[in-house]
Amino acid sequence: MAVVSSAHSSIFSKTSLFHHMNCFKRFSFCLPFSSSAAASLSTKKKWRQPVASSVVELCGIKIAKDDVVRDDPTNNIPDTIFSKLGMQLHRRNNHPLGILKNGIYEYFDTNYPNMFDKFDDLCPIVSVKQNFDDVLVPADHVSRSYNDTYYVDSQTVLRCHTSAHQAELLRRGHTHFLVTGDVYRRDSIDSTHYPVFHQMEGVRVFTPDNWEASCLDPTSYAAEDLKKSLEGLARHLFGAVEMRWIDAYFPFTNPSYELEIYFKEKWMEVLGCGVMEQEILKSNSRLNSVAWAFGLGLERLAMVLFDIPDIRLFWSIDERFTSQFSEGQMGVKFKTFSKYPPCYKDMSFWINESFTENNLCEVVRGVAGDLVEEVSLIDNFTNKKGMTSHCYRIAYRSMERSLTDEEINELQWNVREQVQNKLNVVLR
Repeated sequence: MAVVSSAHSSIFSKTSLFHHMNCFKRFSFCLPFSSSAAASLSTKKKWRQPVASSVVELCGIKIAKDDVVRDDPTNNIPDTIFSKLGMQLHRRNNHPLGILKNGIYEYFDTNYPNMFDKFDDLCPIVSVKQNFDDVLVPADHVSRSYNDTYYVDSQTVLRCHTSAHQAELLRRGHTHFLVTGDVYRRDSIDSTHYPVFHQMEGVRVFTPDNWEASCLDPTSYAAEDLKKSLEGLARHLFGAVEMRWIDAYFPFTNPSYELEIYFKEKWMEVLGCGVMEQEILKSNSRLNSVAWAFGLGLERLAMVLFDIPDIRLFWSIDERFTSQFSEGQMGVKFKTFSKYPPCYKDMSFWINESFTENNLCEVVRGVAGDLVEEVSLIDNFTNKKGMTSHCYRIAYRSMERSLTDEEINELQWNVREQVQNKLNVVLR
């Protein structure tokens, strides 16, 4: 709920590559299920960062890596992110994310038969207008920054949320819909954050015929229906749990709420939602209407429902992980198969004015991929000259095997070199 050379022009100017709106309007399927490149060992048992495939297929159109990953000042997409395009974990019926998506579909199909249109194959490459302007994200909002969002070029991004498709679907006449897809955000590194994750967006539009007999004003009617619908969804997924509504703020809804449930002896946020801002409806040919919308993160809920301890596991192709889940089996508890210890390496450096932790995490991921478990700031100070030093602790751990001292040392050496060269910091 909520940058590109060819020889060398924007992704949108290449007729053979991308008629973006046609890609969306056909609602074509993206790349068929493919497996992530797995970390491999050479004959010397040294780990090598997987190389992203040079081409992916989205919406039936082949896109080359240099159309998305470019040596361009407005582009900040690394190879590791390009390699995730087209993976579509949410469309694998025997994957925890696909099982959860289908479980949510089951709830809406049972309680609202033949009402909600479903989309799970829409292109993740969208315009800045779709991603931000169409859902009223303010021009100065932090999410628009290059520190937070992956830009293909100055006017094109990898969607940050499935709300990027909301306006177009409303214009096309859809009044009840669910949109599921992979979304992309530059973020920190720990067990619950990953730069690619999956969301589901839900929208329901009402007309005066719906609320006039209710004795409620349109906004109150939509808010009441929203809460009833989502409380039912929470019970469908988690059973007879205690729930509470928290007032919240989102640019695209007013009033806005977060739903929390009391689960495993603590309160847990399930989703964000609210009554859609009238400006969005009026801008998309929905006069005299009111609507609700919600958004939820599939990984967040799947980690709880399936007892998955680390978000990196969703991308594993290890059979010890994938064989534990079957289509339609909601809530099967994951059995840990890896208890390999982490290896910690510290790194200290003097930062500059342009330094951000998200940029640091991108560099570390670019070197170590999914072998990095966490990056955390453990110390910082400013000296008498006004120079600030940060010390970060990097935890390396594979979910599938034991790492050798040799490869960890090589990773750390490469991380230090890349951090110094790409972030222009001074190592201590």
